[in-house]
Amino acid sequence: MTATEDNALKLDPEEARRVRQERLEHIGKWVLPMAIMVLAIWFWDRICVWNGIPQYILPRPGVVLQTLHDDAGLLFSSLLVTLKITFLSLLLAVIGGVGLAVLFAQSKWVEMSFFPFAIVLQVTPIVAIFPLINIYINNQTTKLLLCAWIVAFFPILSNTTLGLNSVDRNLRDLFKLNGATRWQQLRYLRLPAAMPYFLGGLKIAGGLSLIGAVVAEFVAGAQGQSSGLASRIIEAGYRLNAPRLFAALILISLAGILIFLVLSLVSHLILRRWHESALKQER
Repeated sequence: MTATEDNALKLDPEEARRVRQERLEHIGKWVLPMAIMVLAIWFWDRICVWNGIPQYILPRPGVVLQTLHDDAGLLFSSLLVTLKITFLSLLLAVIGGVGLAVLFAQSKWVEMSFFPFAIVLQVTPIVAIFPLINIYINNQTTKLLLCAWIVAFFPILSNTTLGLNSVDRNLRDLFKLNGATRWQQLRYLRLPAAMPYFLGGLKIAGGLSLIGAVVAEFVAGAQGQSSGLASRIIEAGYRLNAPRLFAALILISLAGILIFLVLSLVSHLILRRWHESALKQER
């Protein structure tokens, strides 16, 4: 900080207070969650020690980390399989959800006709749909991909449709008065206005696609070297290998957190220059 800036802060106590508060919030945003996490891990370890809990029931954190290191080849190869299903299903959900939302925005009749079917897919449990999928589809990867897509599809469709229909009527009338075609209205007005809604749905769908991929593999009971993390959890449960089970759960959690952080960063980079949700709020 330069001498000029220092003098300015001394002359403006309110500004100095605001800077200190922002600095504390920035530090606390990272320090507090990490401190709570360290405390929770320590408490987990102490519970195992104080109660003499066997490793096959509740392993200590150190044992789980050691298992994660020892079984890294098996677990990370399974993680790649799960992530492949996750990202493919998310990509298909984005293509299908945005495409159908644009179609809904162009015709209310189409929206009224097909939106109920999307709701049916959303509210029907995937475990109830899977027996039908299992009958009609032979390829195991396709089964898992379809199940994960069903879970991730609706948030994209619903949020994007809401965004496309939330355009200011005055702006829409202005475009019409200037002779804009429906395509021009969609490209230059409705799609940009729907972007925050779409990105919000994308962050939700990112986590749901991972959940859908794991749940689908649980339901499918997939096994073998080329299976995902859910199969490792099932296998570890049968063998009472709790450390490997916890290690697989940790990888799934970390993958979900990473997906959310990446999608949040993408959302921030897209919206930071123009949308209120990403602009720095003044106090």
